Amino acid sequence: MPIVRAVRSAAARRVAVRLGAVALAGSLLAACDSAAPAGGEITLTVDLFGSFGYQEAGLYAEYEKLHPNIRIKQTDTEDEQDYWKSLQTRLAGGAGLADVQAIEVGRIASVTQEQADRFEDLNKFGAAALKSAFADAKWSAATTKDGKVLGLGTDVGPEAMCYRTDLLRAAGLPTDREVLAQKWSTWQGYLDLGRQYKQHAPAKTAWLDSVGSLYAVMTGQAAERYYDSTGKLVYESNPAVRTAWDTSVTAAADGLSAELDQWSPPWNQAFAAGSFATIPCPAWMLGYIKGQAGDAGRGKWDVARLPGSAGNWGGSYLAVPRAARHKQEAYELIRWLTAPEQQARLFREQGQFPSAVAAIAEVSDAKDPYFSDAPIGRIFGDAAKAAPVQVLGVDDKTIADQITNALSEVERKGTSSKDAWETARRGVKNATG
Repeated sequence: MPIVRAVRSAAARRVAVRLGAVALAGSLLAACDSAAPAGGEITLTVDLFGSFGYQEAGLYAEYEKLHPNIRIKQTDTEDEQDYWKSLQTRLAGGAGLADVQAIEVGRIASVTQEQADRFEDLNKFGAAALKSAFADAKWSAATTKDGKVLGLGTDVGPEAMCYRTDLLRAAGLPTDREVLAQKWSTWQGYLDLGRQYKQHAPAKTAWLDSVGSLYAVMTGQAAERYYDSTGKLVYESNPAVRTAWDTSVTAAADGLSAELDQWSPPWNQAFAAGSFATIPCPAWMLGYIKGQAGDAGRGKWDVARLPGSAGNWGGSYLAVPRAARHKQEAYELIRWLTAPEQQARLFREQGQFPSAVAAIAEVSDAKDPYFSDAPIGRIFGDAAKAAPVQVLGVDDKTIADQITNALSEVERKGTSSKDAWETARRGVKNATG
């Protein structure tokens, strides 16, 4: 997601995208957290983007069983950009908000620095006691300078490479995850292997899904991307951003991409169609792949270490808007959903890597039969330990989206790198002011 987020499972939860639509239903009578209220049932509304896996893993059903007075109603927007635009409109109007709203990690600095008055300080409900349960970086990112906690962390996005063993085998390439990790230990090695794949690729397949995903995963390996530690905007001069851009442009020029816009219907369909052999995948992408590729993909996918260094892409938070109708009950739900037991279960079943410290230790031995019994606990656990703590700025996600949009012009229209970069610069300036 979330990473994410970014972003995430349509076959199991294919939901029509409703921009700005949040279903608000059920009784509005006051209630206690766990005891059945005298007035009746409460419906808690949860508004997410992509796939958080809660429904798929049966967590809502379990919570409702534990709390007979609670019913949970989820809405879900496929594309995080659309979700965020809609959320901003509803926050400005103070209406149409769910009891629980998801926040992508690339937006959390905007929330803590510019929108703190629109979300509840979860310390009011006892969140301060949970601090030691979460990784320091995850907790601090959702905390304002004056100590308000505006969200509880769901997952983080340690990165790896997911690949189709059947497509690599058909192209005469190795399929063993350790052999591949050695061959693509660098991004240059990854592109070289992609060129070999292209020579013998099965018809109508490409090496990777999109240069946008390549760019995202590469910038996830840098501590500083768009802002430096002082809050200064540095994306134009940052070598990490430029290297990721140039590598992505090269991949497009060499015809290694399937030229699919992430989160678009054609991109979703390509998972089941087997249109690409590899996809850079943060942990949360595992659940997305399962949902899109379906049962037919079981055993055809595997996971290997990422080229270059470890990185992080995505991860999310659950927050309670000031305009929420059932604030205490909403907090109790997100406290339960983000508890170590539920985070560990989500990783084993859906792939979202935990941000809760106890859950990280619990899933270290996890394997995924869908992904050829890949040792996902070890692969993503090692990546999480080695990933840099990233500097987050108020417009991180907006800048990333503008650059990714420009890269899409390079791969789909053949726009020159120079012209596309200028388009990205103008887009950033217009979007951020």
